[in-house]
Amino acid sequence: MNRHDAREAVFELLFETEFRTDENREEIFAASAENRELPEDRYIRDTYFGVCEHLEEIDALINMHSKGWKTTRLAKVTRSILRLAVYEMLYLRGEIPESVSLNEAVELCKKFDDEKAKAFLNGVLNSIKNEIVGAENG
Repeated sequence: MNRHDAREAVFELLFETEFRTDENREEIFAASAENRELPEDRYIRDTYFGVCEHLEEIDALINMHSKGWKTTRLAKVTRSILRLAVYEMLYLRGEIPESVSLNEAVELCKKFDDEKAKAFLNGVLNSIKNEIVGAENG
């Protein structure tokens, strides 16, 4: 499975988690891996559980950069894409360039989200990317 497909699988897991609030993450992951026949992939497992573990920090950063919008008000698809991209930008920086995370998020948005969400998502992620890169260079 290539990284693009693995990223899409993580997005689907995050989106599914939005609806299965009565189950723990391990149960959701196991059932989804079996039902979708996901291969054992370190990126999928580590990224899914990493987003879940750092959700509070990720959402705080999204809230700070999404002018007038809170993650609780965003569409579940948009929220899941943003969370995945922000996790990659924060925690997989040495492995994945921020621009790749941003571009892949836009591609997920084109495939799964409303056309109007693309500009919003792109703006929020660019703002977060600029903060991360600025903090690194500052």
